[in-house]
Amino acid sequence: MEDLTVVVTGASSGVGLAAAKAFAERGARVVVVGRDPDRLASAAEQVRAAGGRAPDSFRADFNRLDDVRTLASHLADRYPRIDVLANNAGGLVNSYTLTADGFEATIQANHLAPFLLTNLLREQLRGGRVVNTASDAHRTGVPDPDDLVGRGDRYSMWRAYGASKAANILFAAEAARRWPDALSTSYHPGVVRSRFGAGSTLLNFFYRAAPFLVSPEDGADTLVWLATAPAEEINQGGYYAKRRPRRPTPTAADPQLAARLWEASAKAVGL
Repeated sequence: MEDLTVVVTGASSGVGLAAAKAFAERGARVVVVGRDPDRLASAAEQVRAAGGRAPDSFRADFNRLDDVRTLASHLADRYPRIDVLANNAGGLVNSYTLTADGFEATIQANHLAPFLLTNLLREQLRGGRVVNTASDAHRTGVPDPDDLVGRGDRYSMWRAYGASKAANILFAAEAARRWPDALSTSYHPGVVRSRFGAGSTLLNFFYRAAPFLVSPEDGADTLVWLATAPAEEINQGGYYAKRRPRRPTPTAADPQLAARLWEASAKAVGL
Protein backbone atom coordinates (compact mmCIF):
# COMPACT_ATOMS: atom_id res chain seq x y z
CA MET A 1 0.00 0.00 0.00
CA GLU A 2 2.97 2.32 -0.30
CA ASP A 3 1.95 5.82 -1.37
CA LEU A 4 -1.76 4.98 -1.28
CA THR A 5 -3.95 7.41 0.66
CA VAL A 6 -6.36 5.87 3.16
CA VAL A 7 -8.88 7.91 5.16
CA VAL A 8 -10.32 6.24 8.27
CA THR A 9 -13.17 7.89 10.16
CA GLY A 10 -13.83 6.92 13.76
CA ALA A 11 -10.10 6.26 14.02
CA SER A 12 -9.63 7.39 17.62
CA SER A 13 -10.23 3.93 19.10
CA GLY A 14 -11.54 0.44 18.49
CA VAL A 15 -11.86 -0.96 14.98
CA GLY A 16 -10.98 2.37 13.36
CA LEU A 17 -7.70 2.72 15.23
CA ALA A 18 -6.79 -0.93 14.63
CA ALA A 19 -7.45 -0.52 10.91
CA ALA A 20 -5.49 2.74 10.72
CA LYS A 21 -2.49 1.06 12.36
CA ALA A 22 -2.74 -1.91 9.99
CA PHE A 23 -2.81 0.38 6.96
CA ALA A 24 0.18 2.31 8.31
CA GLU A 25 2.12 -0.93 8.82
CA ARG A 26 1.52 -1.69 5.14
CA GLY A 27 3.05 1.63 4.11
CA ALA A 28 -0.12 3.60 3.36
CA ARG A 29 -0.43 7.34 3.80
CA VAL A 30 -3.07 7.27 6.55
CA VAL A 31 -5.46 10.06 7.46
CA VAL A 32 -7.24 9.64 10.81
CA VAL A 33 -10.53 11.34 11.60
CA GLY A 34 -12.12 11.51 15.04
CA ARG A 35 -14.30 13.63 17.28
CA ASP A 36 -12.38 13.91 20.56
CA PRO A 37 -9.14 15.95 20.21
CA ASP A 38 -7.23 14.14 22.96
CA ARG A 39 -8.11 10.64 21.79
CA LEU A 40 -7.43 11.67 18.20
CA ALA A 41 -3.96 12.91 19.14
CA SER A 42 -3.24 9.65 20.96
CA ALA A 43 -4.45 7.64 17.98
CA ALA A 44 -2.27 9.63 15.60
CA GLU A 45 0.78 8.84 17.73
CA GLN A 46 -0.06 5.13 17.72
CA VAL A 47 -0.47 5.16 13.94
CA ARG A 48 2.86 6.97 13.61
CA ALA A 49 4.53 4.32 15.74
CA ALA A 50 2.99 1.55 13.63
CA GLY A 51 4.02 2.96 10.26
CA GLY A 52 6.99 5.19 10.90
CA ARG A 53 5.44 8.43 9.68
CA ALA A 54 2.95 10.79 11.24
CA PRO A 55 -0.55 10.58 9.80
CA ASP A 56 -2.61 13.62 9.02
CA SER A 57 -5.47 13.99 11.46
CA PHE A 58 -8.71 15.91 11.29
CA ARG A 59 -11.33 16.48 13.96
CA ALA A 60 -14.97 16.23 12.92
CA ASP A 61 -18.20 15.65 14.83
CA PHE A 62 -20.60 13.71 12.63
CA ASN A 63 -23.51 15.10 14.63
CA ARG A 64 -22.80 18.36 12.80
CA LEU A 65 -23.03 18.20 9.01
CA ASP A 66 -21.07 21.44 8.72
CA ASP A 67 -18.14 19.58 10.31
CA VAL A 68 -18.48 16.94 7.60
CA ARG A 69 -18.49 19.57 4.87
CA THR A 70 -15.39 21.22 6.34
CA LEU A 71 -13.67 17.84 6.61
CA ALA A 72 -14.48 16.99 2.99
CA SER A 73 -13.15 20.37 1.84
CA HIS A 74 -9.86 19.86 3.70
CA LEU A 75 -9.47 16.33 2.33
CA ALA A 76 -10.30 17.33 -1.24
CA ASP A 77 -7.83 20.22 -1.12
CA ARG A 78 -5.01 18.08 0.24
CA TYR A 79 -5.51 14.78 -1.59
CA PRO A 80 -6.30 14.78 -5.31
CA ARG A 81 -6.85 11.02 -5.01
CA ILE A 82 -8.15 8.98 -2.08
CA ASP A 83 -7.54 5.28 -2.60
CA VAL A 84 -9.61 4.05 0.35
CA LEU A 85 -12.32 5.76 2.39
CA ALA A 86 -13.21 3.68 5.45
CA ASN A 87 -16.55 4.99 6.72
CA ASN A 88 -16.17 3.60 10.21
CA ALA A 89 -17.40 6.39 12.51
CA GLY A 90 -20.69 5.85 14.29
CA GLY A 91 -22.25 4.73 17.51
CA LEU A 92 -25.26 3.92 19.61
CA VAL A 93 -27.47 6.67 21.05
CA ASN A 94 -29.23 5.74 24.30
CA SER A 95 -32.17 8.12 24.05
CA TYR A 96 -33.98 10.06 21.36
CA THR A 97 -31.83 13.01 20.33
CA LEU A 98 -32.09 15.51 17.51
CA THR A 99 -28.91 16.93 16.04
CA ALA A 100 -28.36 20.59 15.28
CA ASP A 101 -29.28 19.69 11.69
CA GLY A 102 -32.69 18.40 12.79
CA PHE A 103 -32.23 14.66 12.28
CA GLU A 104 -32.35 11.75 14.70
CA ALA A 105 -28.79 11.43 15.96
CA THR A 106 -28.23 7.74 15.17
CA ILE A 107 -29.23 7.94 11.51
CA GLN A 108 -27.22 11.15 11.08
CA ALA A 109 -23.95 9.99 12.63
CA ASN A 110 -24.08 6.46 11.23
CA HIS A 111 -25.54 7.12 7.79
CA LEU A 112 -26.19 10.69 6.71
CA ALA A 113 -22.76 12.00 7.69
CA PRO A 114 -20.76 9.28 5.89
CA PHE A 115 -23.16 9.51 2.95
CA LEU A 116 -22.43 13.22 2.69
CA LEU A 117 -18.67 12.79 3.13
CA THR A 118 -18.48 10.09 0.46
CA ASN A 119 -20.50 12.11 -2.03
CA LEU A 120 -18.41 15.22 -1.47
CA LEU A 121 -15.27 13.16 -2.15
CA ARG A 122 -16.72 11.51 -5.24
CA GLU A 123 -14.06 12.83 -7.62
CA GLN A 124 -11.17 11.88 -5.33
CA LEU A 125 -12.57 8.33 -5.03
CA ARG A 126 -12.67 7.49 -8.75
CA GLY A 127 -10.76 4.26 -9.08
CA GLY A 128 -10.66 3.87 -5.29
CA ARG A 129 -12.59 1.94 -2.68
CA VAL A 130 -15.24 2.76 -0.09
CA VAL A 131 -15.68 0.40 2.85
CA ASN A 132 -18.64 0.96 5.18
CA THR A 133 -18.67 -0.48 8.68
CA ALA A 134 -22.15 -2.00 9.00
CA SER A 135 -23.34 -4.70 11.39
CA ASP A 136 -25.51 -7.78 11.63
CA ALA A 137 -27.53 -5.58 13.97
CA HIS A 138 -29.12 -4.31 10.75
CA ARG A 139 -31.58 -7.15 11.28
CA THR A 140 -33.21 -5.19 14.14
CA GLY A 141 -34.31 -2.13 12.17
CA VAL A 142 -35.41 -0.73 8.80
CA PRO A 143 -34.55 2.78 7.63
CA ASP A 144 -37.48 4.96 6.58
CA PRO A 145 -36.46 7.30 3.75
CA ASP A 146 -39.59 9.35 4.40
CA ASP A 147 -38.75 9.96 8.07
CA LEU A 148 -35.17 10.71 9.13
CA VAL A 149 -36.36 12.63 12.20
CA GLY A 150 -38.41 10.06 14.11
CA ARG A 151 -40.33 10.57 17.34
CA GLY A 152 -39.22 10.46 20.92
CA ASP A 153 -42.25 8.50 22.12
CA ARG A 154 -41.47 5.71 19.64
CA TYR A 155 -37.71 5.65 19.99
CA SER A 156 -35.91 2.35 20.42
CA MET A 157 -32.13 2.49 20.72
CA TRP A 158 -31.60 -0.86 19.02
CA ARG A 159 -34.16 -0.32 16.26
CA ALA A 160 -32.56 3.05 15.46
CA TYR A 161 -29.10 1.51 15.44
CA GLY A 162 -30.27 -1.42 13.32
CA ALA A 163 -31.92 0.92 10.83
CA SER A 164 -28.72 2.94 10.52
CA LYS A 165 -26.65 -0.21 9.92
CA ALA A 166 -29.13 -1.39 7.27
CA ALA A 167 -28.70 2.05 5.72
CA ASN A 168 -24.93 1.44 5.55
CA ILE A 169 -25.51 -1.78 3.59
CA LEU A 170 -28.07 -0.15 1.28
CA PHE A 171 -25.75 2.81 0.68
CA ALA A 172 -22.80 0.57 -0.22
CA ALA A 173 -24.89 -1.42 -2.68
CA GLU A 174 -26.46 1.66 -4.28
CA ALA A 175 -23.07 3.38 -4.58
CA ALA A 176 -21.83 0.28 -6.41
CA ARG A 177 -24.69 0.62 -8.89
CA ARG A 178 -24.26 4.37 -9.40
CA TRP A 179 -20.46 4.53 -9.27
CA PRO A 180 -19.02 1.53 -11.12
CA ASP A 181 -15.57 3.13 -11.11
CA ALA A 182 -15.31 2.85 -7.30
CA LEU A 183 -15.35 -0.45 -5.40
CA SER A 184 -18.03 -0.09 -2.71
CA THR A 185 -18.64 -2.64 0.06
CA SER A 186 -19.91 -3.00 3.61
CA TYR A 187 -19.05 -5.48 6.34
CA HIS A 188 -19.86 -6.78 9.81
CA PRO A 189 -16.86 -6.52 12.18
CA GLY A 190 -18.27 -8.85 14.83
CA VAL A 191 -19.10 -7.90 18.40
CA VAL A 192 -15.94 -6.00 19.27
CA ARG A 193 -14.35 -5.15 22.61
CA SER A 194 -14.38 -1.35 22.39
CA ARG A 195 -15.77 1.93 23.68
CA PHE A 196 -19.08 1.16 21.93
CA GLY A 197 -21.94 1.97 24.25
CA ALA A 198 -19.80 4.35 26.31
CA GLY A 199 -22.87 6.45 27.09
CA SER A 200 -24.44 3.63 29.09
CA THR A 201 -22.89 2.10 32.22
CA LEU A 202 -24.38 -1.33 31.47
CA LEU A 203 -23.42 -1.34 27.78
CA ASN A 204 -19.99 0.06 28.53
CA PHE A 205 -19.36 -2.82 30.92
CA PHE A 206 -20.69 -5.35 28.40
CA TYR A 207 -18.50 -4.11 25.54
CA ARG A 208 -15.44 -4.24 27.75
CA ALA A 209 -15.97 -7.41 29.76
CA ALA A 210 -18.12 -9.93 27.86
CA PRO A 211 -16.00 -13.08 27.29
CA PHE A 212 -17.01 -13.69 23.66
CA LEU A 213 -16.02 -10.25 22.32
CA VAL A 214 -13.48 -10.09 19.50
CA SER A 215 -10.47 -7.79 19.60
CA PRO A 216 -10.44 -4.52 17.61
CA GLU A 217 -7.72 -6.05 15.43
CA ASP A 218 -9.93 -9.03 14.57
CA GLY A 219 -12.85 -6.68 13.99
CA ALA A 220 -10.77 -4.59 11.59
CA ASP A 221 -9.47 -7.59 9.64
CA THR A 222 -12.29 -7.69 7.08
CA LEU A 223 -12.14 -3.91 6.62
CA VAL A 224 -8.42 -4.08 5.85
CA TRP A 225 -8.95 -7.07 3.56
CA LEU A 226 -11.71 -5.30 1.60
CA ALA A 227 -9.36 -2.34 1.17
CA THR A 228 -6.36 -4.36 0.02
CA ALA A 229 -7.43 -7.63 -1.64
CA PRO A 230 -7.41 -7.84 -5.45
CA ALA A 231 -10.57 -6.21 -6.75
CA GLU A 232 -11.58 -9.31 -8.70
CA GLU A 233 -11.90 -11.21 -5.40
CA ILE A 234 -14.53 -8.81 -4.04
CA ASN A 235 -18.20 -8.50 -4.99
CA GLN A 236 -19.05 -4.94 -5.95
CA GLY A 237 -21.70 -3.73 -3.49
CA GLY A 238 -21.32 -6.82 -1.34
CA TYR A 239 -21.84 -7.25 2.39
CA TYR A 240 -19.11 -9.27 4.16
CA ALA A 241 -18.20 -10.90 7.46
CA LYS A 242 -14.93 -12.69 8.21
CA ARG A 243 -13.79 -12.02 4.63
CA ARG A 244 -16.76 -13.90 3.19
CA PRO A 245 -19.91 -12.61 1.50
CA ARG A 246 -22.89 -12.58 3.84
CA ARG A 247 -26.53 -12.29 2.84
CA PRO A 248 -28.22 -9.29 4.49
CA THR A 249 -31.92 -9.21 5.23
CA PRO A 250 -34.21 -8.88 2.19
CA THR A 251 -34.95 -5.30 3.25
CA ALA A 252 -31.26 -4.39 3.38
CA ALA A 253 -30.80 -5.97 -0.06
CA ASP A 254 -33.77 -4.19 -1.67
CA PRO A 255 -32.56 -2.02 -4.59
CA GLN A 256 -35.76 0.01 -4.64
CA LEU A 257 -35.36 0.90 -0.95
CA ALA A 258 -31.69 1.67 -1.59
CA ALA A 259 -32.58 4.09 -4.38
CA ARG A 260 -35.27 5.79 -2.28
CA LEU A 261 -32.89 6.11 0.66
CA TRP A 262 -30.20 7.60 -1.58
CA GLU A 263 -32.53 10.27 -2.94
CA ALA A 264 -33.94 11.09 0.51
CA SER A 265 -30.42 11.26 2.00
CA ALA A 266 -29.17 13.51 -0.79
CA LYS A 267 -32.08 15.88 -0.20
CA ALA A 268 -31.57 15.79 3.57
CA VAL A 269 -27.90 16.77 3.41
CA GLY A 270 -28.36 19.34 0.67
CA LEU A 271 -26.74 17.57 -2.28
